[in-house]
Amino acid sequence: MIRKFKSMKISEINKILIKRGFKVSRLRKKNPFNSELRSIYAASIFSLIIISLFFVMPYVSNLLLTTFQKPKAYENYSKKYLEKVLSGETLITENIIDDDLDQRHLYEDIEFKNGPSKSVRIEASTLNQMFEDKKYNLNTVRKNKIVKPFEVGMLPHELKNIESSKNRKDLFIKIVLPLVLSENNRIRRDRLTLFKILNKNNNTKLEKEWLNKKFKQYGVTKRDLSTLKVRMDEIPVSLAIAQAAKETGWGTSRFAIEGNALFGQWTYSGQGIKPSGANKEDKHKIMTFSVLKSSVRAYQRNLNTHSSYKEFRKARAIQRDNDEPLNSLELANYLDQYAETGTEYTKILKKIIEQNNLKDFDSARILPTSEEFKNNI
Repeated sequence: MIRKFKSMKISEINKILIKRGFKVSRLRKKNPFNSELRSIYAASIFSLIIISLFFVMPYVSNLLLTTFQKPKAYENYSKKYLEKVLSGETLITENIIDDDLDQRHLYEDIEFKNGPSKSVRIEASTLNQMFEDKKYNLNTVRKNKIVKPFEVGMLPHELKNIESSKNRKDLFIKIVLPLVLSENNRIRRDRLTLFKILNKNNNTKLEKEWLNKKFKQYGVTKRDLSTLKVRMDEIPVSLAIAQAAKETGWGTSRFAIEGNALFGQWTYSGQGIKPSGANKEDKHKIMTFSVLKSSVRAYQRNLNTHSSYKEFRKARAIQRDNDEPLNSLELANYLDQYAETGTEYTKILKKIIEQNNLKDFDSARILPTSEEFKNNI
């Protein structure tokens, strides 16, 4: 049978198979090219779908977050700022918060004059002799940057009688310099304590009480730590001495002698000395203090809290962030509201600083208080 089929033509075999009920069709050859092309098309379409999903997902995610997420809680960044300071990174102080002021507790730690002074007034000649005995002179201070811890409570009446302006200025500086340094030391210690507290995850009860006390002292509202850091800072020694010299005529004014007022701060209530040339309508007085040191503290608190000196504090904060020493000549430009003469007042301050080489004292340090000096004046 097989031989029979071999001798037959394909067409005859097809007819026989069809008659017997078989379906005959030609077998098509596979085209490998078409198969590969279909695979490429499928892969391309799948890739486009995946890319589109990744592109759309962020927008969908943001839409869902803004629609269903709770309002974002704002974080206090004071601790992060501290970490930046400790690592040497500069801060952006353009947007520092330093607006609101609670005045109720600003001067609770300051002794105003209420009756007789708690100090004894010592004559100029006696003071000079005491300073000489203890080898306290300005030339030595300029050289070794060390100041003896004298605390003079009141200015001597004889200051205005010293004929030599150099001797008068030297005595005035020797009296005021330790007072300014002592108060700056107190602020520096507070500032270090603040940084230590900010650098801890959990604070003790005593630390929280200390913070509450400082918020009150510096009039900080809403317990804002950034504002406290900006306000709790030193006043350059040269700037403080220059202002004291300008406001008191190098220690010869009535307010300085009678009221221990070194910086001519005004008050509209409480104890004070009425300026002799003031009009009846003018109700202001000059603040008076129990001792000179209280006057220095009140002055520092004034510059560190009053809204008139916000730009001064901002400029000082920028100098701190840039790891620069406080520059009194630059900072003096921001005290134009301290006196009615405005910018003319700042020019005088800078002139006093430069002519008397007061910047020599900016890097000076006061020796620790000992019993030898504590009660000697």
